[in-house]
Amino acid sequence: MGNREDLLAGARRCLEEKGYLRTTVRDIAAAAGVSSAAIGYHFGSREVLLNQALFAAMEEWSEEIGSLTGVGETPEERYVDVWTRKVRSFSEQRWLWTASVEAFVHAQTSPELLAILAAGQRVSRRQIAAQLRGVPEAEVAEADVRGLASVQMAVLTGVMTQWITDPEYAPDGRDIVAGLRALADLLEDPAGRSRPQLPTTDG
Repeated sequence: MGNREDLLAGARRCLEEKGYLRTTVRDIAAAAGVSSAAIGYHFGSREVLLNQALFAAMEEWSEEIGSLTGVGETPEERYVDVWTRKVRSFSEQRWLWTASVEAFVHAQTSPELLAILAAGQRVSRRQIAAQLRGVPEAEVAEADVRGLASVQMAVLTGVMTQWITDPEYAPDGRDIVAGLRALADLLEDPAGRSRPQLPTTDG
């Protein structure tokens, strides 16, 4: 009925060339050199196969440059280096990030995929918090999971979206660090004054 590894490799080629939403069962079968029936036999559906191929590619990215350990003498230099490598990947592996956005869009009408993505985010938050704090995952504080790691993940998603949309004006590593410092400064109150109240929705 066809080789499982051939199908995964074919699905990845289709993701690179056509993206997540435009790839059909026939596309994958042709790229893998097997019959369309092999997809159902090994994976059950096109969606399951594409998801596995996409998740495998994301894991490869994470192992190569997804860590939060950078090169430099100071924490700031290391953090800039981390973002410089991530930003470079947004251009070099544009297909991966475009496919991930398409998968997110598709997940809004696929409860099964949405549950998988949500579970993956929960795992990633704890891993990110542990990497940033330099402690084992078992020692991560829940406040860091919900705060520190969530913000880091939000920055990653936002920067990635800017790079695949408008790379000419998207921020580089130093821009990102400068922006985070500026945001932190806005939350500081060195004079001891009370912080301005945010407007309420009830007027």
